Amino acid sequence: MTIERNLEYLRSLLRELLHLTHETEWVEFKHNNEEPVMIGEYISALANSAALYGKKCAYMVWGINDSDQRVLGTTFRPSTTRYKQQELESWLLQKIAPKINFRFYEFFTDDELPVVILEIQAATHTPVQFDGAEFIRVGSNKKKFREFPEKERELWRVFDRIPFEQQIAAAAVSIEDILKLLDYPTYFDLLELPLPEGREGILSALQADQLIHPSDAGSWNITNLGAILFAKQLSNFQHLARKAVRLVLYKGDDRFETIRELEGKKGYAIGFEGLIDTLKTLLPSNEEIGKALRKEVPMYPELALRELVANAIIHQDFNLTGTGPMIEVFANRIEITNPGTPLVATDRFLDSPPRSRNEGLASLMRRIGFCEERGSGVDKVVHQTEIYQLPAPIFEAFEEHTRCVLFAYREFRDMDKEERIRACYLHSALKYLNHQPMNNTSLRERFGVDTKNSAMVSRIIKQAVEVRAIRPYDESAGTKAMRYVPWWA
Repeated sequence: MTIERNLEYLRSLLRELLHLTHETEWVEFKHNNEEPVMIGEYISALANSAALYGKKCAYMVWGINDSDQRVLGTTFRPSTTRYKQQELESWLLQKIAPKINFRFYEFFTDDELPVVILEIQAATHTPVQFDGAEFIRVGSNKKKFREFPEKERELWRVFDRIPFEQQIAAAAVSIEDILKLLDYPTYFDLLELPLPEGREGILSALQADQLIHPSDAGSWNITNLGAILFAKQLSNFQHLARKAVRLVLYKGDDRFETIRELEGKKGYAIGFEGLIDTLKTLLPSNEEIGKALRKEVPMYPELALRELVANAIIHQDFNLTGTGPMIEVFANRIEITNPGTPLVATDRFLDSPPRSRNEGLASLMRRIGFCEERGSGVDKVVHQTEIYQLPAPIFEAFEEHTRCVLFAYREFRDMDKEERIRACYLHSALKYLNHQPMNNTSLRERFGVDTKNSAMVSRIIKQAVEVRAIRPYDESAGTKAMRYVPWWA
């Protein structure tokens, strides 16, 4: 995130850095050396070392004598420096991977000496590279990372210990910035808490939920959890902007013609209800669905949509850059996709204990009431599709993404063999979780098939057994008493 630093803050930060007895792994002093490649290598080294030593930011300071920390002033002006016909900051940004936040600040000291501070965000989920190479600080020296494998192993252990939610979205911000960037009134509304009268009460509550925490400089850090849920504008946090939910409406059953495309701008918590409302307005209603529902109802059950959208948000892999949750609406289906391969097999979504990469995010969203308390909510999704007599949903993994497909209503006769077997398997799993083995009667009711056509349902059960999607509960039982359970039961 780009945070404007006022002169008072910058002078205070400079005094704090000068109190160090010498350069550290996360602070580098320079006088006038402004060689661009050197700066890029230092960004990599300082970002990686800051993460290794538990610092939120690293700093490079020009105008300082590195032997005794005396302020000399500098002729370096990053705002006017160009390299290879580009602005310096723009060139550096192209060479840094993954993209991290860094910012040059030019100002004058109390003695009117020009100084430049480069503030660098610590590495988060992977070491920072410059021009394809990784660097690290060893003492006050910049070295190639590959020369120190023990430090590389320790840095990866650090990444494993710090979950995404507690990494920093904005470091060393003022109280005014917090109140300006985060929609704190909505936080209290969603949790049904009274809004504290003073700032101290607000900050205390936000800190208790780990949305913010104090920084080393006496200011505050906004965590990724605070920003991704309660940002008034996700674009204010550069590395989170692409995590906004995208909603795309297509004209037909394919992606050839787009009618409308929307992208969320707010944090997930404050934008969730608006997203669901918008999605509902884009979906037509059916006057009649099957035999169970003979009135005008939504094409898709709202509860299923809410659970699947919430799951896509909660279970995404935030370490995959440049991609976020997406909802695609076609004439005959809805596809809800999130970055990240699932942590459990897709055919076990219904019965597996819930696992999430982002436990802090999941916990807070459940407290707010946006998703299932006890688990993934997939059982509710399957149950709702059965009530609406929709084709069974598809859960699939592909190219580091997870996708769920909800289908619009189709008559039983229009479903193909694969769809019928999938519905049979999910129905058996749902019944098993409710301690009720599946039989011909329950599957007929699921499909809305008349008793006189029970032979068709028996054929589906036989096909599901043949592909080992289900199995008999008791093989010795008679034909009429035969019951079935999913293959894993």
